Amino acid sequence: MKPFIEIFGWYGTVAIILAYALVSFSFLQATSIWFQLLNATGALGIVTVSFSKKDYQPGVLNIIWTVIALIAIVKILV
Repeated sequence: MKPFIEIFGWYGTVAIILAYALVSFSFLQATSIWFQLLNATGALGIVTVSFSKKDYQPGVLNIIWTVIALIAIVKILV
């Protein structure tokens, strides 16, 4: 299980950086479903690795990040 957690954590880092870069360079809009999905899944990756290492501050931050992204996704879809 540990390799999966590490891979998912690295995915989270890459996904959030990619989302930020794509919006910063105008390849995506902040209201794009892809931007929000990258943020939500990326944050979940960081939550997983943070909690597995008992490093709670980034875990809590990324739970909030995930909730914000999920609310944005609902707004986009509705």
